[in-house]
Amino acid sequence: MQRVQARVELPAGLGTEMIWIAPGAPADLDLRLESVIEGVLVSGTVVAPLTGECARCLEPLSDSVTVELRELFYYADRATEAGEDDDERVLVDDRADLEPVVRDALVIDLPLSPVCRPDCAGLCVDCGVRLDDVGPDHTHDRADPRWAALSALADDGSTEPDPARGTPGRATGRGDDVRP
Repeated sequence: MQRVQARVELPAGLGTEMIWIAPGAPADLDLRLESVIEGVLVSGTVVAPLTGECARCLEPLSDSVTVELRELFYYADRATEAGEDDDERVLVDDRADLEPVVRDALVIDLPLSPVCRPDCAGLCVDCGVRLDDVGPDHTHDRADPRWAALSALADDGSTEPDPARGTPGRATGRGDDVRP
């Protein structure tokens, strides 16, 4: 077994629109290389810095991610015996190309909706201000359009019944106040 600790620069294109790893950012590798019958087993951790924006409030954020690696790199003669067609996982001149393994592990482990804090309130849907900055009493007077007709009646101030509709709720005893 051989232990490898190194700091490497990461390639561009690692991440999503909300969170990513900056091109050339340093990653700390702490790996164990073990010789097995089929090849070399690489296991350990990778720590890399993250940059992005909160999915709720759109504020910039920075964090780090730690991922576990465990990958078997086949000897060239053992790869064909094992039916391994993936050239990325085959040792070439006793060297293992770790870039695809590190890239895959980092990108898969990125959060889909990163947040600056677990209790981030996000943005106001009406004005776009951060709800954490304005507090819980932030409101907007906005009428529900489904109640607009009732609001118009209330604003009219008229107490006269509408002759076309009759007077609802008034019993005349003649049965004309019953509606189907």
